[in-house]
Amino acid sequence: MEATKMGIIAPGSAIPTSAVNDAIMPRMGYTILAVIIGFFSVFGIILNMTVIVVTLKHRQLRQPLNFALVNLAVADLGCATFGGLPTMVTNAMGYFSLGRVGCVLEGFAVAFFGIAGLCSVAIIAVERCVVVCRPVGSVTFQTRHAVAGVVIAWVWSFLWNTPPLFGWGSYELEGVQTSCAPDWYSRNLANVSYIMCYFLLCFALPFSVIIISYTRLLWTLRQVTKLKMSEGGSTARAETQVACMVVVMVMAFLLTWLPYAAFALSVILDPNLYIDPVIATVPMYLAKSSTVFNPIIYIFMNRQFREHAVPFLLCGRNLWAAEPEESEEETTASSVSRSNKVSPS
Repeated sequence: MEATKMGIIAPGSAIPTSAVNDAIMPRMGYTILAVIIGFFSVFGIILNMTVIVVTLKHRQLRQPLNFALVNLAVADLGCATFGGLPTMVTNAMGYFSLGRVGCVLEGFAVAFFGIAGLCSVAIIAVERCVVVCRPVGSVTFQTRHAVAGVVIAWVWSFLWNTPPLFGWGSYELEGVQTSCAPDWYSRNLANVSYIMCYFLLCFALPFSVIIISYTRLLWTLRQVTKLKMSEGGSTARAETQVACMVVVMVMAFLLTWLPYAAFALSVILDPNLYIDPVIATVPMYLAKSSTVFNPIIYIFMNRQFREHAVPFLLCGRNLWAAEPEESEEETTASSVSRSNKVSPS
């Protein structure tokens, strides 16, 4: 299908720099999109900066188990700053005004920080599974393990987002032509091979890790409950807490990333598929909204972070001051560790 019908610019063609593309959407539509992405970007920056600042201020938060959470905040901050804010500006203008170089840099930044954040979510799932399930026996989660997880997230993202800079794949305008992303449309062999590898290793693999890790974690907690190894039902309460958190985490992941992944896969598998540019923009915005949802789910559902972050945001007021200080994750880990008889294998 021709590029004009697809609502995209053919790879290697000039990027318009001075006119609103009224054929895609009226001027008011771009303004509405600018407000939406601006909202997510500004609040994403505020929330993730809060996570980083309170971690630096309070030593008790600088624990190995929290490294991946802070790493997720850094990745989301980068995505909101280098992806969300430029997209807000280009939508406000009604066209992509940053030129070809700006398109490549913006596309790379969003993909780099986005996949690093996605890998961080997967690493958080693995770390929680290791702490609770202890699949290789008595495991002490140490700083070197946490640092290794952080390094893996960034190296993996860098490894798979730099090839388009050197010719394997490319970054092109997407949706309503106001932001850039990996080129999902080009049918040349090099680009298709890159996109297939990118989809499998940067979307499908992290998602599989998340599902397997949390399934294993819940199964282990269930086994502990059946063996009645808790005192006063503490394990049952911990299981309920963790189960609720896992459901929220997985649902948030599906809401923010699955539509984008499904859109990309559909375009890859069916080159003749026509998706309206406005509709194609929705998955992109859902993925970028994760910069707001992630700190709320992964940080503010953790009492350790919440008790410091909420007063920071509310100028000293703490709405949860009466709650116990032990976090859900600590409760779960301590409950399971009481039994040496529980084995996930």
